[in-house]
Amino acid sequence: MKENVSRFLPLSPAALHILLALAGEDLHGYGIMLEVARQCEGHYKLGPGTLYDNLRKLMTQRCVEEVQRRLAEDDARRRYYRLTGLGRRVLAAEVARLEGVVRDAKGFLLGTKPRRA
Repeated sequence: MKENVSRFLPLSPAALHILLALAGEDLHGYGIMLEVARQCEGHYKLGPGTLYDNLRKLMTQRCVEEVQRRLAEDDARRRYYRLTGLGRRVLAAEVARLEGVVRDAKGFLLGTKPRRA
């Protein structure tokens, strides 16, 4: 049975960026920070405290898991993280939610969306 992902939404900006960073490949903490900076062209910075607090929360929620991935040149202390199936579904649901927000915002800005009284 698939878990209802709506209870995870909306995601915080940090959680969204972490899930997006892990959607492409398994990464270690510093790799996640670099990928977030790359995706945001430096407009959003994820510090280590925010990163690891959010990773702990996402692992507790079973959206992210720690994996063993050791490359020859890797530091043995380096931990890698992976997006789980649940995490991928949560990310997809959040992207769909944000698309709706953007669609509504465009409607209001273009005057095609009636304002509620």
